[in-house]
Amino acid sequence: MTAIRIACLAVLASCGGEPTTPPAPPAVTPPAQAEIPISGAAVAGMGAYDQKISDFMRKYAIPGGAVAVLRDGKLIYARGFGYADVENRTPVQPDALFRIASVSKPITAAAVMKLVEEGKLKLDDRVAPLIAHLTPAPGATVDPRWEQITIRHLLNHTGGWDRARPNGGFDPMDRPGIAAAAVAAPAPASAETIIRYMKGMPLDFNPGEKYVYSNFGYAILGRVIERLSGMRYEEYVRARVLQPVGAHRTRSGRTRMRDAFAGEVKYYLPTEPGLGMTAPMVPSVFPGEGTAPIPYGAFHIESFDASGAWVSSTVDLLRFLAGVDGRDNRPGILGAATVAEMTGSGPTVCANGACYYGFGWLVRPTQGDATWSHGGALPGTTSVLVRSYHNFSWVALFNARSWTPNFDNELNAALWDALGSVTSFPEHDLFSAFP
Repeated sequence: MTAIRIACLAVLASCGGEPTTPPAPPAVTPPAQAEIPISGAAVAGMGAYDQKISDFMRKYAIPGGAVAVLRDGKLIYARGFGYADVENRTPVQPDALFRIASVSKPITAAAVMKLVEEGKLKLDDRVAPLIAHLTPAPGATVDPRWEQITIRHLLNHTGGWDRARPNGGFDPMDRPGIAAAAVAAPAPASAETIIRYMKGMPLDFNPGEKYVYSNFGYAILGRVIERLSGMRYEEYVRARVLQPVGAHRTRSGRTRMRDAFAGEVKYYLPTEPGLGMTAPMVPSVFPGEGTAPIPYGAFHIESFDASGAWVSSTVDLLRFLAGVDGRDNRPGILGAATVAEMTGSGPTVCANGACYYGFGWLVRPTQGDATWSHGGALPGTTSVLVRSYHNFSWVALFNARSWTPNFDNELNAALWDALGSVTSFPEHDLFSAFP
């Protein structure tokens, strides 16, 4: 099974990605359950979420998920659905940890904007000098257009790489073996190794010429953060972005099942036409380790770090979002001018110019404000984070996904419909229930 990098929530009109492959340790995907257990306190007036999320999971045979909603800076809804571990019948808790795939990109973008605020970086700084220490393979020819790439280009996916280019387009993050061999580095390739490999490959278009979603561009941003902060990517992001807003449980993920975090769900492959009920075993990206279930060895999540490796909970993600949303309901970690720069403009993504990609966010101007969103996908992972134009925000995380055409649209519709069906909103704030 080939790794695909997809994170297109047509629902949100955004394209973003993660390597694709299905998940499941015991190699069996359960059929859709008639009854889906729900954990966390029921919220009067918000029962539409319970029903619509359960119906969505039942339709697509999704084992487990979690959904949380923010209103005026208060966490008003947080519930877990289905099973974190099907074999042991372990229910998903409201604050369970999930791989979030490309929902990692808004986190990376916020970290870059912190460097801008600290005076260590400008958006139109050239990237090449900041990664000059990552040398290409001996004898490789470096495309001179590398010298034109800026931080802004990487943030809004206009750097020059086209993974969908006919006759040979590819996502560099899906080539951990090829990249390592090309530069005689240990396998599986690190993000640094992949950059060295790509320095020996030609760009697909002139930087700034057009928008093409690029996981690789965000991998480079991770190295820029390291170079300018003097800290490892994860350390800087946790110290300067996540911990200040109380998102203490969010960590960079790990590939192997045995390295999963306490409280992290297992990842499953739902029944798909032609795939049946089994989660295929594939050669592990770790040399000498034989085969592994796809989500635990078909790709190297550690190398995705800045583009798609974070593991988080719905509660932590809403803490993060409330810290960068430009609203005064909760303390922010970015100044108003920085937030405006992050989300104020970008290359057009949607038809008729209805939305654009800022820095880490798909932005859709609406009624004098804007809805920001990002989605993520991996085999075994579905994630979506939304900051709506009318002072609500929400996040949904699942431990499986379908690759059928309407999946993301239906998930988006279910979340918006649930909000529209709420009969009354509570005044409580559940953040204190999740230390």
